[in-house]
Amino acid sequence: MKSAHILSAAIAATLVLSTLNARAGVTVTFTEPDKYTDMPFGQHEKQSVMEAMQKHFVKLGASLPAGQDLKVEILDIDLAGRIEPFARATGDLRILRGKADWPAVTLRFDLQSQGKTLKTGEERITDMSYLSGYNHYNSGEFLRYEKQMLDRWFKKSVSDTKIGG
Repeated sequence: MKSAHILSAAIAATLVLSTLNARAGVTVTFTEPDKYTDMPFGQHEKQSVMEAMQKHFVKLGASLPAGQDLKVEILDIDLAGRIEPFARATGDLRILRGKADWPAVTLRFDLQSQGKTLKTGEERITDMSYLSGYNHYNSGEFLRYEKQMLDRWFKKSVSDTKIGG
């Protein structure tokens, strides 16, 4: 009985691994994050921003066709808004004014299919009108303006790429 459970678990694990191998893979790296234009000061907050960005790219990459892999190297991050020191009694507060405080991410990317490069590039992605129009992320969503900006970039620059050109 015990060996039947072990065999079932092994078969299930093999199926999961083979499914994962067929799906698109996304790798995100952060180059010198301590030198980014605008990141929180605390290490925990910096880590939260990087984890949220990494998870968002993985979520976007899930829409890629099976066998396509995306590598993203984040070179710089400038979050929406500006830190206003002492704007509240408990610490710093990020204020969104919609002026020269728009979100921006500089990155390099490489989209491949079966080891063949489909598209590669380095881009500075910005959203100067981030407070205008509709944002499909709710108001409590962490990095909602950055995510919407990255969604648009991904749709335009990555997901429209077809195999063979």
